[in-house]
Amino acid sequence: MPVQPTAEGPVAVLVVTWNSAAVLPDFLASLPDGMGGLDWRLVVADNDSADDTVAVLRKLAPDTTIVQTGRNAGYAAGINAALGAAAAWDGGYRAALVCNPDIRMRPGCAKVLIEALDAPLPDGTRVGISVPLLYEEGSDTPVHSLRRASSVTRAFGEAVLGNTRAGRFPRWSEMVTDPAAYTGQTVADWATGALLALSANCLAQCGPWDESFFLYSEETDYCLRAGDRGLVTRLEPAASAVHLGGDSKVSPFLWTLLTLNRVRLYGRRHGRASTAAFWAAVLLRETSRAALGKASSRAAALALISPRQMRRAPGPAQPARPAPRSATS
Repeated sequence: MPVQPTAEGPVAVLVVTWNSAAVLPDFLASLPDGMGGLDWRLVVADNDSADDTVAVLRKLAPDTTIVQTGRNAGYAAGINAALGAAAAWDGGYRAALVCNPDIRMRPGCAKVLIEALDAPLPDGTRVGISVPLLYEEGSDTPVHSLRRASSVTRAFGEAVLGNTRAGRFPRWSEMVTDPAAYTGQTVADWATGALLALSANCLAQCGPWDESFFLYSEETDYCLRAGDRGLVTRLEPAASAVHLGGDSKVSPFLWTLLTLNRVRLYGRRHGRASTAAFWAAVLLRETSRAALGKASSRAAALALISPRQMRRAPGPAQPARPAPRSATS
């Protein structure tokens, strides 16, 4: 995918939609303040919405670059389609802001994120991806959006203790729950992908998003690949946004997709023995919660022990909204 970085180009605001007409008006209304102080252009990749998503865009934001994929292509494919359209702009773009249509940026959010990109760090790395504080609607407490890389011990810790309790101990949980981490410019292995600012350097070095992840783990994969190249993910607490959230906490289908993709991604970065141990830890987590009556965990556990489910590439076995990015349990 061609990337045309230029200091003078606009920020490309990239959004993937699928039946998003209900949330788009407020998203579009929040953009002028959220993008305040920046030259920016909006590009939306629509994954074959059956509602009025495209009509809403054309009415409320007629200058938007709209890419119609013609199918429910998945979140990563939508981002790649939007990036391709932005790369064709005269003069290119200086950076990209990937955001869900159910994000509401607070004033000045994007400027803080964009200005943080490419900042050098003492260890020789640079900021390739910057993220804001995220809040649920009506809450004054930041969402635990920062993550550590997956490991076998962290997977077992979350299985036994649960995310919140295990999160107090870096060795035992992916989730970063220490309140102090959300008060400073904290570097994390990855962050939930509801709102990410990406430097042109990061996009050029990492290339396209991995479309084999139809939904979930694509942002994990991208942040980890950036980190492999010395381009870290960093929280900028001076930037904040409200995230309306998604279906993954309650939908067995979405939770299963999230769980399977976690194991698939781990397997791509580790050997067979380690991946088998990680799979066992994730299965322990889901079976223990299924025993307590959690339907989504029961579905995920059944999928984990199905060789067919584990082998097949994830895809829209049933309609999947490409928006929720902050699943927890």
